Amino acid sequence: MHKRSNTLVLGLVASAAFVLAGCDVQKTQEGSVQLPKYDVQKTQEGNVNLPKYDVTAPDVTVEKTQKEVTVPKVTTEKETITVPKVDIKTGQEKAAEGNR
Repeated sequence: MHKRSNTLVLGLVASAAFVLAGCDVQKTQEGSVQLPKYDVQKTQEGNVNLPKYDVTAPDVTVEKTQKEVTVPKVTTEKETITVPKVDIKTGQEKAAEGNR
């Protein structure tokens, strides 16, 4: 099941990247930013003395061992189902249609 969820996530990420790559972006307005100006003055000298720590990390040991467990057996069968079909028209294609 874990492998299936990874495949699903990768598929969603790939399709999102494809949709974003198919966008046609055109600037419709110029932008401008005016940031406030500040005058900062130092009023005193500073001194920084950071605390020191001695850290003793724990020892972690990882080992393998054999255990007998009961696992379910799963079978599959073929069945016809309805699935979504996706057709994507890029922004450039839509813009070209509008110019006709």
